[in-house]
Amino acid sequence: MILNAIVVLGIIGLLAAVILYVAATRFKVDEDPRIAEIESLLPGANCGGCGLTGCHAFAVAVKDATSLENFNCVVAGPEGMELIAKAVGLDPQRGLKKIAYVKCSSDCDTRKTTNRYDGVANCRIENALYQGETDCVYGCLGGGDCVEACPFGAITIPEGETLPQVDPDKCTACGICVRTCPRSLIELTVWSEEHPNIRVACNNRNKGALAMKDCDVSCIGCMKCQRVCEHGAVKVADFLASIDTETCIGCGDCLKACPRHSIIELDAAGKPVKPISLTAHN
Repeated sequence: MILNAIVVLGIIGLLAAVILYVAATRFKVDEDPRIAEIESLLPGANCGGCGLTGCHAFAVAVKDATSLENFNCVVAGPEGMELIAKAVGLDPQRGLKKIAYVKCSSDCDTRKTTNRYDGVANCRIENALYQGETDCVYGCLGGGDCVEACPFGAITIPEGETLPQVDPDKCTACGICVRTCPRSLIELTVWSEEHPNIRVACNNRNKGALAMKDCDVSCIGCMKCQRVCEHGAVKVADFLASIDTETCIGCGDCLKACPRHSIIELDAAGKPVKPISLTAHN
């Protein structure tokens, strides 16, 4: 009886194996060997910084591309993209270096604490529960979600401080921190090695009087920065200034014109230059 059962099960298993083999052979899809070659040149981070779902999807898309103009693996860098271009027989495209930037510069001295949060140190949880420890509903919560999310260790919160800082040398502009921040405080901006990097260090969209109440260094949309910029790099909308870092030449005119010190210069390490120089870049 047991022997019969074993024989029957064996026959069923054999038939199943044959069916699977025939199906696998019939529906087999031969993948272009260039895909594996391109993927081997990628870092395997699957960070989505290229705008696709991962490294394999990037390799598949590049394989059929006629130009690399719209393709860039920020983690592989220029050298990696040159190897990929060589693999597919296309001209490499050198893009502008970008890094993540946290649009906030307030600290305990400039943004008054009105209550104390003693829950889990997590920005998403704190943001979902209430407005945060200050009256500014646009500022950084300091929970460190971006720090934990960054796979390259490019974001840190120095001891004794509350604001994240981005290391330009480590940042690959993958965009994970941008998607992680619940207040949309982080954006990818062009990083220049040739001229000063000027940024608007504020995300407050309240009208002037209310913005001044929220924070001592908040942008109030006065438009002085826009008026002094001869290059059209500064725009004010919704009571908040913004700088087009691809157009900005780092002259510092907007920095000197800002009465609120909400426009700052970043040093080579990505840290705000303090105190703010009103005579630099003349």
